[in-house]
Amino acid sequence: MNKVKSVLLFVLISFCFINVAVAQQESINWMSFEDMQKSYATAPKPIIIDLYTDWCGWCKVMDNNTYKNQKLVKYINEKYYAIKFNAESKNSVNFNGKLYNYDAKNRINSLALYLTYGRLEFPHTILIEAPYGQPAPFSGYLKPGQMESPLKFFGEKLYGKETFVEFNKKLKKEW
Repeated sequence: MNKVKSVLLFVLISFCFINVAVAQQESINWMSFEDMQKSYATAPKPIIIDLYTDWCGWCKVMDNNTYKNQKLVKYINEKYYAIKFNAESKNSVNFNGKLYNYDAKNRINSLALYLTYGRLEFPHTILIEAPYGQPAPFSGYLKPGQMESPLKFFGEKLYGKETFVEFNKKLKKEW
């Protein structure tokens, strides 16, 4: 009987430690477009937008896998303003001085059309050097290693200073 109690106590303690370790993991500091624009005005940083829909299975996989990678999370939180935006949102969004509304006919927010150049695939990751910059959309599920090059290219503010191909040749991948 004592052996069973010891095993149960060990399992219980192990479970508690695992829960504490999971709870201590850092997560991405997602913000709204409005909050990003206020923050950007005082401290400019590139922007990452996670464009998703509620029905998109791969969006959920990306949330549970890619956006939980601690190296990726830390990098995004340090170098980017991060926005999570539902492409089917019915709320109007003011972005860079323009108002984007829900298009009932196409069941999509017009901001999603702008950010993806009309190519509506989900998930979609959009990187922008500044609110007034040109969106760089990446469609589909991306693993952390697939996001490392573009994130670091924009995060290190090399956009326009060298080509992505040149940068990618020199990059020593860590993720």
